[in-house]
Amino acid sequence: MRPRIAVLYAPGTNCHEETVFAIQRAGGDAEVAVLRELVTGEDRLDNYQGLVIPGGFSFGNHIAGGRVLGVYLVSRLREQLQSFIESCKPILGICNGFQVLMESGALPSGRVGSRVAALTLNDSAKFESRWVSLVAKDTGSFWTEGLAGRTLRMPVAYAEGRLCHESDTRVDAAFLYADSRGMPTEGYPENPAGSSRGIAGVVSPEGNVLGMMPHPERAIMPECGSSDGLVLFENMVRYCALM
Repeated sequence: MRPRIAVLYAPGTNCHEETVFAIQRAGGDAEVAVLRELVTGEDRLDNYQGLVIPGGFSFGNHIAGGRVLGVYLVSRLREQLQSFIESCKPILGICNGFQVLMESGALPSGRVGSRVAALTLNDSAKFESRWVSLVAKDTGSFWTEGLAGRTLRMPVAYAEGRLCHESDTRVDAAFLYADSRGMPTEGYPENPAGSSRGIAGVVSPEGNVLGMMPHPERAIMPECGSSDGLVLFENMVRYCALM
């Protein structure tokens, strides 16, 4: 059976249709899960085997990128989201979805309501939209299975993607921005955000929650410029099928 994967939709989300298409192309059964219906109880996260929080500008990115939706998840769906994480079900946050996971505390610690890091304004102080190269780390997680050491090509589109955290905060990098030699870089424009260590994506300590600023759902067909993002969705669907 095709695993059932939720794609969260909130006011301001705008990448949900592309994300649904990517999951379906990878062999999953993707369904749009409307935030309002999750809050009212018409739908529940435990109805799904996986969750993707897609890109966009949730709630207009008021205050900060992903802040309002992140707080909303903590205040209204905390128990459901924490249970989802503790059940080892996969969660993927893409761009604004990554910001949401950071604001909710689901990343980098996996503890909802414990915000210990943030994605802040790019060093360039402007919106960055470009193709980038990424190198995948050997995380031991299903997310990067078959990708470790590979250089991947995906697009980015964000104004707040620079990772900030205290020096004693554990942050497990999954993807790093790479230069023309395939080496991790902090240099601009290869690292559009200016994130230290070149971090473009982070995985939780348990390995089931992944957040990344580049858009894998926009890199699933060669006709679109790259199909490197499809592997992530295939890894997610394969993992869900085993649960």
